[in-house]
Amino acid sequence: QVQLVESGGGLVQAGGSLRVSCAASGRTFSSYSMGWFRQAPGTEREFVATIDRSGRTTYYLDSVEGRFTISRDNAKNTVYLQIDSLKPEDTAVYYCAAHRLGGSDPTKVSEYDYWGQGTQVTVSS
Repeated sequence: QVQLVESGGGLVQAGGSLRVSCAASGRTFSSYSMGWFRQAPGTEREFVATIDRSGRTTYYLDSVEGRFTISRDNAKNTVYLQIDSLKPEDTAVYYCAAHRLGGSDPTKVSEYDYWGQGTQVTVSS
């Protein structure tokens, strides 16, 4: 059982930066690959980034590559998403999630068992 709570969202101007955080309450945080997803109004939830158990392997949505950085601190049971060079199209609710143990593709929404409540990121122009 993993409980996740996101924080750090807010309103920022285009070109600015933001870091969102996800705090996990559970005994086995380091056993899970973690992911960030986002959902804009009127759209389906989409994959943004994922990081493996050790933090040594990451994968990103093409449109955020080079601007977003996912990281984790297993000692603090926390995963982060650093967002730089924000664009209006980045506006969305951002969710963190824990990947299912034994799953095969951490970019798929359907393979995540635990989700946070989301944090709103709004980019103004």
